[in-house]
Amino acid sequence: MSPSSRKTWQLLIRRLHLYIGLLVAPFIVVAAATGLLYALTPQLENQLYRSALEAESAPGAPAQPLSAQVQAALQALPASAAVLAVRPAPDARSTTRVMVADAALGPSEYRSLFVNPYSLALQGDLTVYGTSGVLPLRKQLDLLHRQLLMGEWGRTYSELAASWLWVAALGGVALWWLSRPQRAGAHVAHAPLRRWHHGLGLWLLVGLLFLSATGLTWSRWAGGHFGQALQQMGWQTPRLNTSLGTDASSAHAHHQPADSHADHAEHQAAPMAMAGMAGMAGMGPMPQDFDSVLAIARQHGLASAKLEIRPPAAANKAWTVTEINRSWPTEVDALAIDLAQGQVLDHNRFRDYPLASKLTRWGIDLHMGSWGVLNQALLVLLGAGIVAMALTGWLQWRKRPGRSREWLHGQLTLVHQWRQLPRTAALALLLVAAALGWLLPVLGCSLLALLALDAWIYLRR
Repeated sequence: MSPSSRKTWQLLIRRLHLYIGLLVAPFIVVAAATGLLYALTPQLENQLYRSALEAESAPGAPAQPLSAQVQAALQALPASAAVLAVRPAPDARSTTRVMVADAALGPSEYRSLFVNPYSLALQGDLTVYGTSGVLPLRKQLDLLHRQLLMGEWGRTYSELAASWLWVAALGGVALWWLSRPQRAGAHVAHAPLRRWHHGLGLWLLVGLLFLSATGLTWSRWAGGHFGQALQQMGWQTPRLNTSLGTDASSAHAHHQPADSHADHAEHQAAPMAMAGMAGMAGMGPMPQDFDSVLAIARQHGLASAKLEIRPPAAANKAWTVTEINRSWPTEVDALAIDLAQGQVLDHNRFRDYPLASKLTRWGIDLHMGSWGVLNQALLVLLGAGIVAMALTGWLQWRKRPGRSREWLHGQLTLVHQWRQLPRTAALALLLVAAALGWLLPVLGCSLLALLALDAWIYLRR
């Protein structure tokens, strides 16, 4: 690379990095700070909801059958209540969750009763959220992190942050590499800030790229493109076949992918179906059915301590039992059971998932801190590091002499530097930007806005 071309690339990347730092970094900081809080929620919830989560028992007291625990929950509910799912106590000191549909709650919200497996006493009655069944505190922090409590359109903010995070990280590394000859003469006023900024960026690079990639997989627009790509390649998670009788042959279960982002894109059909099923005479599940289904699941290899049992969503559907242990090693196998015949219709094994589905599952779980305390600690460090990088970058810019003139200098704009590139390089950069704008629509739209501002600064000279 010639010195003039090197200088042009350096100025172009520096300008883009400046735009990201001043205009996009505030969104990245908010996402990092709220994500940091979310990573701490397991311990906070264990303390806040301890009375509901922990079951006390007399020494040597045996646990009651699951059917008795379900019956105890039903006695506290209206006669029309429909059981949506049951999560048996995963260990000797935990309660059992009985989740029911409630028309008064919002989408993907369920009422959950916490039953003591020994005394059958109800220890809690809380609203849980989504297929992951998160408790109220984590639900609020999750919504704050993803959408700033602003509804579906609020997700644009988090997608904007995830779309630009990797660009900022790689651009910073490129800028650090290209500016090596000039670093010896850096201004004394901000040399320590620059060392901190560069050091944090280099040490956290892999984590920043990971957060950006996994965040984009379940974003609204880029995540949609990602899901379509997996579907085209046949790499999505296999869907469990729950159809009974003649419907089973036409279901093509292993050719219908499931939503690998179910933790963040919740399904609402199941509670509505269960609510309708409750009104069908003779169709509602009996408490003792849960004992039978659990026994079949154990006989067929579902050994995880964390299970979720779901009754049929309709008369022609099967029971499902799913492992819900997202830590390492991952246990997410699932069974579809025809209880009337006492047989397993379908068995999804995590070991048989396509590699892309496994990576997606692991990526989401790591992003959410599901792999334990070390995973949480790394997320906290990443979140704090992002905030520190944004702060040191902003302070470094504030201490730069003539920053106002630099901001409005036409020859330092992206447009000007792009025009100085060789024709082949300029065309390649344009094509790459267009492709990224299509793959990551929020990145593309915000890039157009940045270019409009840049062009105005360039033309006003």
